[in-house]
Amino acid sequence: MAEYCSLNTRYGIPDQVRFKEGPSGMAVVEIASPSAEATIALQGAQLIGWDLRGEESVIWLSPAARFAPGKSIRGGVPVCWPWFGSHATEPSFPAHGFARTSSWGVTAAQQLPDGSTRLTFRLIQSEQTRALWPYPSDLELHITVGAVLEMDLITRNTGVQPIVIGNALHTYIEVSDVRDIAILGLDGCSYIDKVRGGERKRQAGPVIIAAEVDRIYLASTGDCVIEDPGLKRRILISKRGSSSTVVWNPWIDKAERLGDLGEDGYLRMVCVESANAADDVVTVAPGDEHHLWVRYQVEALG
Repeated sequence: MAEYCSLNTRYGIPDQVRFKEGPSGMAVVEIASPSAEATIALQGAQLIGWDLRGEESVIWLSPAARFAPGKSIRGGVPVCWPWFGSHATEPSFPAHGFARTSSWGVTAAQQLPDGSTRLTFRLIQSEQTRALWPYPSDLELHITVGAVLEMDLITRNTGVQPIVIGNALHTYIEVSDVRDIAILGLDGCSYIDKVRGGERKRQAGPVIIAAEVDRIYLASTGDCVIEDPGLKRRILISKRGSSSTVVWNPWIDKAERLGDLGEDGYLRMVCVESANAADDVVTVAPGDEHHLWVRYQVEALG
């Protein structure tokens, strides 16, 4: 309890920002703005909910998600850093890096003039993280909660040599039925089809999901739109500092093997991830910083 009292004293905002014990004892911060509510786990600085008031959830969290120290949470917006997917040379290193399962500290909380709320998190480094990533660098995440959701993942190179990073905001979007949605904005993009052993293909038209999908769309810097007739909405995903887009749905067999998506959970979610992966990794010069910025906005579908 002392931990939450200290956090609330330093960063709490009455009726707006509150730190508390969450699922399975995990520390979380709850945000309430005039237009939206959100919950963020301090492990991984992982957003696990963003709901516009009076509307269906936008961010999907598995009903069977496991909350445990050092384990990834199924759903929300995991932070993949400093690599995406498997490590290039060390297969024993954790997939998608270590940021999503590490402890983060809060460094700022503020109410913005438009009524939205911004929290700033910083990755807490340790002997364990340095063993996996022995390069001087800092990682910070700004999350702004309001009528739109904005996330800014900032990598700072504090060393004297360039560093090469892969990263992603591995966002799980809630949908009415993944078989009925369409993902726009990727027409004509080449992609790596990980379900087909890494074959290179080109997207024709909108992305329609009717089987397992695991694709890295390369050189994709534009907006994506998820059209969901069942929920009568479209979700606009705008980004900067991202050259890849990852689309993922495990479908039936893989969902069963993963074991933490809940019954038919794969039908209620799709991951559309703003990333720098595969051919699109980023080099950060000494003293420089890289921003992976993403905005999520909900519009009615006429």
